[in-house]
Amino acid sequence: MLTAVDHIQLAAPPGSEPRLRTYYVDALGMTEIPRPPALAARGGCWFQAGAVQLHLGVEVDFRPARKAHPGLRVRGITAYAARLEAHYAPVTWDDELPGHRRFFSTDPVGNRLEFLEPTD
Repeated sequence: MLTAVDHIQLAAPPGSEPRLRTYYVDALGMTEIPRPPALAARGGCWFQAGAVQLHLGVEVDFRPARKAHPGLRVRGITAYAARLEAHYAPVTWDDELPGHRRFFSTDPVGNRLEFLEPTD
């Protein structure tokens, strides 16, 4: 029986870890968490905020996820969007999901991310 999502894995090109750290730590406010030694040699980085974990794994033939994406709930979505914009991250608002305010952004390697907050 499924009980929760443990983490979301996104791909990234080799050598992109410094740009990913800037975005996921500085812009999104996540904390980088250590990877198990057996996995650390593969490259990439892992981030966490509360119970949310995003793992960025190196993929040599990398192509960004432009449609598939994690949907991340936030509190104070207007302020959160402003935070991303202050870090030069794109913010594209979308009003097509009833009962939510939401926007999309992309990380420095082009992966799509959705940020949403219920309005009810």
